[in-house]
Amino acid sequence: MLRSDDSSATVIGQRDEEPEPSLQPLLDLELAKEEWAKLVDRAGNLFSTWEWTTTWWRHFGRSRPLLVTAARAADGSLLAILPIYLSATRPLRIARFIGHGVGDQLGPICESLHRQAAAHALRSVLAQHSRRCDVFVGDGLPGDEGWGPMLGGTVLRRTSCPVLRIDGASWDEFLAARSSNFREQVRSRERRLARAHKLRYRLADDPNRLQSDLDSLFTLHEARWGERRSYSLHGARAEFHRDFAARALERGWLRLWFLELDGRAAAAWYGFRFAGAEWYYQMGRDPAWERQSVGFVLLAHSIREAVNDGMREYKLLLGDEPYKSRFADEDPGLEAVVVPRGVRGRAALAGARAARRLPQPIGDRLLSLAG
Repeated sequence: MLRSDDSSATVIGQRDEEPEPSLQPLLDLELAKEEWAKLVDRAGNLFSTWEWTTTWWRHFGRSRPLLVTAARAADGSLLAILPIYLSATRPLRIARFIGHGVGDQLGPICESLHRQAAAHALRSVLAQHSRRCDVFVGDGLPGDEGWGPMLGGTVLRRTSCPVLRIDGASWDEFLAARSSNFREQVRSRERRLARAHKLRYRLADDPNRLQSDLDSLFTLHEARWGERRSYSLHGARAEFHRDFAARALERGWLRLWFLELDGRAAAAWYGFRFAGAEWYYQMGRDPAWERQSVGFVLLAHSIREAVNDGMREYKLLLGDEPYKSRFADEDPGLEAVVVPRGVRGRAALAGARAARRLPQPIGDRLLSLAG
C-alpha cells in the first residue's frame, strides 16, 4: 500500500455528479512500487515504469522536491500517478515530469479512460503548490491525446514520434505494403553483407557481459554521432543507461542488438520490449561500414524480429529523421505543454512564444528557460 501524508490528502469537489479523485502525496517511491507497476502495465508506457522513474531520480533528481501524487477513486482504487517534481527555482520555479531529458514519452500514468481525471488531478496539485511553482512544463505528452486542452495549457512545441502498427501482420505482409524499391533495399543490402562477410546478429542477453556490450554500444554511438546533445549517450546519461539496462535485462525488457561482421560489431541497436511493443531508443554504427548500410540492415532486422515475435507495434520514438518515415505508417507526435501559474508564469510563457520567432540560438536559450 502506498504511504501517504494523511494531513495533506484532500478530496477536490465534484463535477458532473462524479466524485473527483482524492489526492495522495507519495512520500516514498520505494513503497509505491507494487501499485505503480500494476498501473503501468495497464497504461503501457516504458518511460513511466517504476524502474525508469526511480533510476532517473537517482541519477538526476539531486534531492529536489518531489510532488509525486496518486489520484484515487472513492473506493480507494488507483486511477493515476502524477510523477512530477520541482526541477528549478531560478530564474523560474518550474515543475516537470520525472524522466525528462532521457525519456521520450512522459505524462500522467493512467489508462486512457482516466485521462480526464488525471488531468484534473494534475491541475489540482499545481493549484495546491501555486506558491512554489510559476510554470509547469509537460514534455513528451502524446500528441494524439489532447493534454493541452485538458490541462488548460499551451502546446509550446510539437515533435515527431513515428510508429509502425504491426497488429498481427507478417514480415512478408509488412514488406508487401512498401514500395518495390524499399523491398529490394531491405533484401539486397542484407544479402550483399552476408555474401561478402560472416554476418551475425547477436542479442545481448548475458548479465555478465552486459557492461562490455554497453561499452560497445557507446563506442559505436559516439563514432556515429559524436557528442551531439540530442543523441547523447555520454557522461551522466551513459551512467543512467548502464543502470537502467541492467534492470531492464532482469525484467526481460532489454533489446540490445549487434550486427557483427567477421566477428566484430559494426552496428548496435538499443531499445526495449514492453507492453507488446518494441521501443527503438538509439543506434550506433562504425562509419567505416557506412556505404554498406549496416544501420539500415540492423534496423530492418530489429523490425523483422518484432514482427516475427508478435509485437503489436514498433515505436521509432522521438525524432523526424527521414529513414523513420520509410518504416513507420503514422506519427501521433509528442507535445510540450506549458501551464503558467501567476504573473511570472504567464510572462515566461509569453517569452517562450516570442522565442519561436527569434533566430534559433537566441530562441533555443529562451525556450530552455521555460522548459
